[in-house]
Amino acid sequence: MAGKGRETINHKYSKGGWNAAIFIIFVEAAERFAYYGLSGNLIMYLTNYLHQPTAVAAKNVNTWVGVSSLFALLGAIVADCFLGRFRTIILSTSIYFMAVCLSQGMVLLCLSVSIVPSHYREVVFFIALYILSVGEGGHKPCVQTFAADQFDEDTAEQKETKSSFFNWWFLAIVVAGTSSTLVVIYVQDNVSWVIGFGMLTVVMALGLFLFLLGIKRYRKGGPPGSAFTTVAQVFVAAARKWRVDATLHSDIFYKDERSKALMGVQHQHKTFARTNQLRFLDKAMLIDYLDASTNIRNPWRLCSLHQVEEVKLVLRLIPIWFCCLMFFAVNSQSHTYFIKQGSMMIRSVGSHFQLPPASLQALVGIIILITVPIYDRLLVPIARKFTGCPTGITVLQRIGIGLFLPVLNMTVSAIVEAKRVRIARNYDLMDDPKAIVPMNIWWLLPQFTICGLSSTFTVVGLQELFYDQMPDAMRSLGAAAYISIVGVGSFVSTFIISAVQAITSKSGEIWLGDNLNRAHLDYFYYVLAALSGLSLVVYVRIAMGFVYKIVEGVETTEEQEHRSMV
Repeated sequence: MAGKGRETINHKYSKGGWNAAIFIIFVEAAERFAYYGLSGNLIMYLTNYLHQPTAVAAKNVNTWVGVSSLFALLGAIVADCFLGRFRTIILSTSIYFMAVCLSQGMVLLCLSVSIVPSHYREVVFFIALYILSVGEGGHKPCVQTFAADQFDEDTAEQKETKSSFFNWWFLAIVVAGTSSTLVVIYVQDNVSWVIGFGMLTVVMALGLFLFLLGIKRYRKGGPPGSAFTTVAQVFVAAARKWRVDATLHSDIFYKDERSKALMGVQHQHKTFARTNQLRFLDKAMLIDYLDASTNIRNPWRLCSLHQVEEVKLVLRLIPIWFCCLMFFAVNSQSHTYFIKQGSMMIRSVGSHFQLPPASLQALVGIIILITVPIYDRLLVPIARKFTGCPTGITVLQRIGIGLFLPVLNMTVSAIVEAKRVRIARNYDLMDDPKAIVPMNIWWLLPQFTICGLSSTFTVVGLQELFYDQMPDAMRSLGAAAYISIVGVGSFVSTFIISAVQAITSKSGEIWLGDNLNRAHLDYFYYVLAALSGLSLVVYVRIAMGFVYKIVEGVETTEEQEHRSMV
């Protein structure tokens, strides 16, 4: 029996780690290549080929991005309740490529830009877009969580490895997205949209093949169960005992070894310690006379300490989620109005080459490619010497730095746009919305550069936060929650555009009209800067009171002291 136990342990540690995660990175890089090859140039197709007004096209892009991100919540439920993360990745990626989304979806996209009659083209195109959204919804919430599950986190060294993984994971995504932005968008603008979509199909097929090659290396677990049931039980139990005295003593509250919520997930021995926040939920674990009089625990009347703390973890992340919406609302400008600005500027490189305006998005990826390794290999070790924190600075500090940069970004963008409009006025081009303003497109480099810097801090930080601070059984939901910030942030951008148009239409010249020279885009950027600053102030206040996850018997005193840091 002892020999068999050792064999099981050795089998566990023979799987996982970087040898497994690298194959998962391949399929994610392929999916991101396909996604950015489509989304990066979408506004140009909508305005130039489907002849939509700029504001309508921007809202359609934001809506599609938002819906695609919200489908991730459905994918997380399927993974946690029915299939598990590995099977959901296989199914959704196969759907994405072969069955519906990428095979039929890309066929629809290719048909919509080629042989479909013009009066049906717009309908077919949008049907194809939203079919693609369904496949992405199953893929996105599971793939990063499944990759991170390949790493242990029992020691400080293992935690450092996992934190480093998030940096390199994001770096791989950026390489894929940047390559797609440079190559595919050029093909779409200068060769053929059909060939451009065909390139995305081939890359996705290759990514799926490489993912299947690593199938024997992966640590796989079954579906951990519904996260919503766990949350609902705690709220119902707390509500049913709202009249009970909330003072807790060791002999009157329920503290079992573990709830069954983590069945099939690694590290089943971990139990969360009790925290003093959200005390109203503590009533769910109070043992009253009815609980004491029965031998069978009713999970809708009595929950364990661990289960209550799981729900607290989820609730503590909700304010952070809201504070980051403006970050993604600002970043959505990089694939909408930033591109339209570039299309009206001088884009010549040499005497024969015209730079596609959407290709400037590659600069965001290039900046990330440069800054992520510097952050991971240089800044983190230096900061670690001063703070003693394994990750150099806390993840909330990292996010906060990134949330400041959109304020700077929108201010810089407004100044550049004001200069472009001033030049257009000097050359009497204000009423010619298709005229090229004699101003070089390289003036837009600062705002794309700041986008890349802010993503290095906030995007990677959010990925790590929503993985590490979620209960193990809810990590697919945590990934979906992070992804949904991107989607809801896009909806926020759409709402702000609509609100600005509605308000300004009543008081004179409407902002964000189809003629960009008279759209007052610089004023719109200042509005976004002000809203981003307000979000940052609220975030700092929330982050200062945030309590990180505490696992009994695992963390050292030094590590717990770092929880007082923002």
